[in-house]
Amino acid sequence: MNLGDLVVRKSYGGDVTFRVENIVQNGAVIKGTEFRLLADAPLDDLVQVPPTRITERGQQAQIKATESLTKLRKDRQEQSQRSGESLTGVWPQSPKEAAYFEVPGKVLHLDGDALYLKKSLSLYEQLRIPAEGHHVHESKMAETLYRLLPHVRPDIVVITGHDGVLKQQHTYDLYSLNSYKNSQNFVTAVKVAREYERNFDTLTIVAGACQSHFEALLGAGANFASSPGRILIHALDPVYIAAKASFTSIRDSVSLGDVLNNTISGSQGMGGIETRGSFRIGMPRLQNLSTLKVAPSVMM
Repeated sequence: MNLGDLVVRKSYGGDVTFRVENIVQNGAVIKGTEFRLLADAPLDDLVQVPPTRITERGQQAQIKATESLTKLRKDRQEQSQRSGESLTGVWPQSPKEAAYFEVPGKVLHLDGDALYLKKSLSLYEQLRIPAEGHHVHESKMAETLYRLLPHVRPDIVVITGHDGVLKQQHTYDLYSLNSYKNSQNFVTAVKVAREYERNFDTLTIVAGACQSHFEALLGAGANFASSPGRILIHALDPVYIAAKASFTSIRDSVSLGDVLNNTISGSQGMGGIETRGSFRIGMPRLQNLSTLKVAPSVMM
């Protein structure tokens, strides 16, 4: 078995596909290919699978992901249409030209997984959402936010990566942050972001990964977090919520039922509180400055 191989765990019935990240003696560190899960497993519990093999759970996740992203793109188009309709009769303009410009909420995305970050940034780009992403180890996210927030000045912060309930000799306590791999790191990062901006409608915070301590993340100041049911969440679930917040009008609240039911993992994977959107429109439309004929009026 080599680094980068795709494997499943025999002890879990081969329900999730992982990629081998590291091998130490008789064990391996593995990362989910669809889910934000970091785990370790004995080598004799792993079975290598070809890239073309998809588990039943993975297949269901892919189907739901396709449905969710299709709806996300449709919602984005409808938002643009509503923007235009809201200005009808307000600004005389050729019907072939938009009288306005759009300002979606800006996203700062910190991710503990470089591959998931790349996928996330690709989706933001497709949806025309301004986003800046950084691959940061979960333990370094708080100090990274402290440094970046005053410079980036985002409307939405995504704090995600890998997490999970730890295997322990004794019965685990789901109320304790010590029972989770990275929830404490996420909580500390959320506190830094909320200290930077206390208004929940000015800065929307989306935090957590697989099986994260949902209640602690909300208590620290997150607007949306994982995972109410301590389940595995899909790699793009935090992105879905950030995108919805980005192109929901500042006049409206992000629809909790709509956004949570249409994430890939559902309301047991992600939850949150009422939050206003970050999308604005401006007038008049931005012009191509290279085509303007301007008579200079200031002497050097």
